[in-house]
Amino acid sequence: MNKDNKIILFLVDDDALFLKSLEIEFLNKGDFAVETFVTGEHCVANLSRKPDIIILDYHLDGIDKEAMNGMETLDKIKAFNYKFPVIMLSSQDKIDVAINCMHHKATDYVVKSETAFVRLQTIINNIFRYQKMEKELNWYMDRM
Repeated sequence: MNKDNKIILFLVDDDALFLKSLEIEFLNKGDFAVETFVTGEHCVANLSRKPDIIILDYHLDGIDKEAMNGMETLDKIKAFNYKFPVIMLSSQDKIDVAINCMHHKATDYVVKSETAFVRLQTIINNIFRYQKMEKELNWYMDRM
């Protein structure tokens, strides 16, 4: 979280319209400091800013055909810090794509649709709930 207690959220998508709509939705929530990136390379170059959550498109090849795809970007993010929660986004609703993302240590997978924002909010809430429980458990275990 940043100094204003806002969740630092990285949005990575090469679809400018979808990226902007997600950015607006999260900014309107008020709890988020949003940074947007149109390539995986730009996201990876900024990981030192320590995002709390990363929402990453699966393809990422709409602007630059030579750019890293979402899976390559996911692998680089996890190599930088395996604890960064990464939620994969895709217009594909194929189960094998979702399974592949999970094998690469994605936190979750969301299909781009009208309900994507609501699903993302729920997942983010669950991530923070889990992190809080984990901290409380560690505190308790340290006292034993």
